[in-house]
Amino acid sequence: MARRRERHPRRQRPRARVAGQSEGVTMAPGSLLTRPGQVQYGELLLGAGTPYRWRGITGWEELPALDSGTVPRSDAHGAIPGGLLAQARTIGLDGLVIRAPRASVGAVVATLNAGTVPVEDERPFVAWLDDRGPLLAYARATRRAVPAALGYRLGTITGGALEFVATDPRRYALAEQVASAMLPMSEPGLSWPLVWPLDFGAPGSTGAISTTNIGDAEAHPVIEFRGPVARPSLTNIGTGDALEYDIPLAADDVLIIDTSAGTVTLNGTASRIYTATSRSVPEQTFTLAPGTTNLHFRAAPGSSPAASATVRYRSAYW
Repeated sequence: MARRRERHPRRQRPRARVAGQSEGVTMAPGSLLTRPGQVQYGELLLGAGTPYRWRGITGWEELPALDSGTVPRSDAHGAIPGGLLAQARTIGLDGLVIRAPRASVGAVVATLNAGTVPVEDERPFVAWLDDRGPLLAYARATRRAVPAALGYRLGTITGGALEFVATDPRRYALAEQVASAMLPMSEPGLSWPLVWPLDFGAPGSTGAISTTNIGDAEAHPVIEFRGPVARPSLTNIGTGDALEYDIPLAADDVLIIDTSAGTVTLNGTASRIYTATSRSVPEQTFTLAPGTTNLHFRAAPGSSPAASATVRYRSAYW
């Protein structure tokens, strides 16, 4: 059976995937934040304690715009409910006020300009508004307004604004979660002759992985299968959805599945999406729902018990 063609790979993000860096950005997301009322975009810090104050943030706590598949009923009142798919999230920092000594206002504005230039890759956008702590998205600056009015030369600029667009509308916890398991392996049991206290040996591996998404949106994990193993698979016990690949992996091989981008790569470079078996669901449909998800790692008979599966994810929020 022909396998669907792979989409072009995208930058890894929180999605579980948010490894933390984009092109041109060297620090971890949110590493500059120290208090509520601050926003960090790439390496630019905005808000309390900086020269760049903002009066309000829009599009952050609101639901993003939704595309609805609902259609009117042809023979009755009302409509037939359809799927809801979120559009990109647009985030605005309104009422931007820039304050700096008269002699350095140009340098302060230049720093803002350099930090909000158009870029190809999205950068980490982290907002810390309240006691819930910071949340992470990936976005690009799409609008910047710095009015050159009467107060500009005096070091006080008012009425500015910034706009950012995040193609993934979900927001993520800063902390990446990692859960791993090895292939099932039986316990060694009792050794003879018996010696008190009884020693049943080290517990065997069960191949079980448990994840907890404490957010309210589904999260797309990154899954890594490490050899030596043949036909590795990961199954969601609750839904029955499985990812399975008919490929042998050597001891130093890693098969990486990015469920958000829909990519399957061997050692991070060569595409192996065509190795998906008939029982494997499309990668982008394999998600971690809010709450606890139990997964089972399995493989073809004869695979080494040293093989492992690792699931990386971040809790996701609307």
